[in-house]
Amino acid sequence: MTNPTAAVRDRVLSLPSGELPAYVYDLAALREHAAHVRATLPPRVELYYAAKANPEPEILAALGPYVDGYEVASGGEFAHVAKAVPGRPLAFGGPGKTPAEITAALERGVERFHVESEYELRMLAELARRIAPDSRVAVLPRFNLPVASGSLAASALAMGGRPTPFGLDPSEADTIVRLLTDGTYPHLELRGVHAHLASGLRAPEQLVVAESIVRWAVGLAERHGVRLSEVNVGGGMTVDYAAPEDRFDWVAYGEGLAELTCRYPDLTLRIEPGRAMTAYCGWYVTEVLDVKQSQGEEFAVVRGGTHHMRTPATKGHDQPCTVLAVENWAHPWPRPAARRELVTLTGQLCTPKDVLARNVPAPGLRAGDRVAFSLAGAYAWNISHHDFLMHPRPGFHFLDGVHAESAAGEGAQG
Repeated sequence: MTNPTAAVRDRVLSLPSGELPAYVYDLAALREHAAHVRATLPPRVELYYAAKANPEPEILAALGPYVDGYEVASGGEFAHVAKAVPGRPLAFGGPGKTPAEITAALERGVERFHVESEYELRMLAELARRIAPDSRVAVLPRFNLPVASGSLAASALAMGGRPTPFGLDPSEADTIVRLLTDGTYPHLELRGVHAHLASGLRAPEQLVVAESIVRWAVGLAERHGVRLSEVNVGGGMTVDYAAPEDRFDWVAYGEGLAELTCRYPDLTLRIEPGRAMTAYCGWYVTEVLDVKQSQGEEFAVVRGGTHHMRTPATKGHDQPCTVLAVENWAHPWPRPAARRELVTLTGQLCTPKDVLARNVPAPGLRAGDRVAFSLAGAYAWNISHHDFLMHPRPGFHFLDGVHAESAAGEGAQG
């Protein structure tokens, strides 16, 4: 949704100017969305939340009843998520794992590792021998698989299907399977195959990619006469910032995965959505500081900017937003207001790249009005360059329906 929920709107309008900008998360809306996603998935499809999308402890906890576990991609994420949702299954992915990170994960009993290279496999095997000699560590090699021509054309970000630093080359598959099944590494167990190839795909394209991954993984297992219990087809479900009401079709995706599990009754499938789980529950809210004209165009400068929410700069889009009018003007000087129909919303940074949304229909927009940028629940604060120009950090508010607010304050937690 673009418009803030009633709870978010009330909070935005109640905040003093000095407490803006702020992130406001509607946890009730998040739970409702997560419950819908969970309900669309068939029984043999597990849902792991990709914590990189938004690792706030309140977000992780709110998702708890609806997910089977969490995917982490660094030692820092691992430690943070393990503390925020203790006792929940974790899958450790990401390229470039260090010996210290793997050691810490083994000591904490991480459920499974997504292995990105033969070197990483050998390092994991030796560390597992030393640290967990009485157990077998579950391994899912991640492969950069070839896909049908054009099947990733609609993706916003491709991590596979072409040369990338992610995962193993398919030509290494036979070697990796042999190392994991011929007794070379008795402390490791080949649990399955992982392949996250792209982000930003709609349900039909996601299903084509998922079927391709499963078919390839099953063929690999049959070639070696081994059994795989899991295939992880990754995440990357689209979030359309240009058309925020056009959401990923979870019902169609679930129906397609159900057909896939029927064809392969011995396999558990796993998905790892991140952005598509949390983007819609968060708003970055701020106040208009100034409105001015420049060479035939109109600009509104707001508190904060892309150092707080880098998403529009990173993806090169206009962040969906809603203007909330504020009638009170407490200052003795004149109140600037927009004279044109379209206004570009910029932040406080000394760079022309600090643009949040271009040509927003906002006739009459005034200094003192508030703006709520939607779809700010993922890859927003946590990917931003917070300290550039040393502006104050935003507040954080977590709204929990009929319950009291679970947390609020300055700065991201963890």
